[in-house]
Amino acid sequence: MKPRRFVVVRLVDYFRPMENREGQRIPEVTFPTREGGAWKSVSTNEIFAGKTVVVFGLPGAFTPTCSSQHVPRYNELYDTFAANGVDDIVCVSVNDTFVMNAWKQDQDAAKIRFLPDGNGQFSEKLGMLVDKAAIGFGKRSWRYSMLVRDGVIEKMFIEPDEPGDPFKVSDADTMLRHIAPNATLGPDIVLFTKAGCSHCARAKSMLEEKGLHYQDIAAKPLVLRAVAGRVATPQVFIDGKHIGGADELAAHLSK
Repeated sequence: MKPRRFVVVRLVDYFRPMENREGQRIPEVTFPTREGGAWKSVSTNEIFAGKTVVVFGLPGAFTPTCSSQHVPRYNELYDTFAANGVDDIVCVSVNDTFVMNAWKQDQDAAKIRFLPDGNGQFSEKLGMLVDKAAIGFGKRSWRYSMLVRDGVIEKMFIEPDEPGDPFKVSDADTMLRHIAPNATLGPDIVLFTKAGCSHCARAKSMLEEKGLHYQDIAAKPLVLRAVAGRVATPQVFIDGKHIGGADELAAHLSK
């Protein structure tokens, strides 16, 4: 009796990332989405035809890097991208439409379009489908970003083929530098406020008059004491520096 021969096949060999598709057309795919309680099929032609679109793909909704860095920064810079000719920003993940809709709401990212590539069809045709069975994810998208003009891929930033989940080149700032290297970004502004606070409303009004974007965070006494050494609201931070309340903000802006 002849000894049996076994062939070991590594799934990763069938799902290699790093397939740069610059100069090629976007693959034709239809995405089953859920909008307003009803199913709606969205084609790639509908998304890309006649438009300039930034797409970023990532391994999964609600995962750490995707939720803490990838989506938030694209959401923050949406207006800057729009001012530099981008019509839409699209987030693609191998998740179903219910998960993607819930994640969009959780991220408060109303300006970004979340596309559910539930079967991995788009990611596979784009050459970005990888096997992450070792961590229980199955087939997922490799992390990347791309600039698409009228359905043609002009530029791709693909994360290096390294273990884990590298996040070095597909970020929003890298893409923005490619599209508009001279774009000026506003400061990072955070306000700790509370409902019904007239000084908080005044601070927000001053920032809005200057065209400055800010993040409003509900204030709690313990948090304010820890980060600002005060409990009065608002407390304003700009680029990591504690400015103070509404009066201090007015003085700062007058400079």
